[in-house]
Amino acid sequence: MPPTPNLLLASLPKAAAAAIRPHLKLIELRLGEVVAESGSRIKTACFPLTAVISLVVELASGQMIETAMVGCDGVVNGGAALDGKMSLHKSIVQLAGSVLTIPAEDLAQLADDHAPLRALVIRNEQFLLAQSQQSVACNAVHDVESRMCRWLLRMRDLTDSSELTVTQDFLAQMLGVSRPTVAIIAATLQKAGYIRYRRGSIRVLDVAGL
Repeated sequence: MPPTPNLLLASLPKAAAAAIRPHLKLIELRLGEVVAESGSRIKTACFPLTAVISLVVELASGQMIETAMVGCDGVVNGGAALDGKMSLHKSIVQLAGSVLTIPAEDLAQLADDHAPLRALVIRNEQFLLAQSQQSVACNAVHDVESRMCRWLLRMRDLTDSSELTVTQDFLAQMLGVSRPTVAIIAATLQKAGYIRYRRGSIRVLDVAGL
């Protein structure tokens, strides 16, 4: 397989990479696009290249809270390769960009035929579970400012850029807080010299500070 920004695909051995290549389709995802609904049947898996996708839980109130974030380091709906029929969460695009998609049944068959691919998908699912557990712990014991700093650092890692395209409304949704709360924290972090904020964009200035 030619070099790919997706680290999971890039780590496949040659045989598995050659087998999966014909099944992959490059598409562009828009900001806010829903990749999967909670409880819906999984039809495709996505390997993000430049897009970043949030896995969120929807509450009865209509509020959404992010439990994990997937970018060029993983796969969304990878559980399809492990005979997972239904999506356990809503997947929504938080950063527009490109992904490689593959039909769920093709990924399942390839995972059966190539043990290294199956192993990588299992590790990815374990990593997402660890992310979710970390999010639960952070939401329980850390203040919103700390949670926002963690979110910005994770986003920076996935985009490999200090310039983050994000609105206060979306960030408030992901953190499960109000927009005014995000505005106050953004102003505090900017005053401290950690970030520079302007409408629809946050630039990380001090990684160590965050």
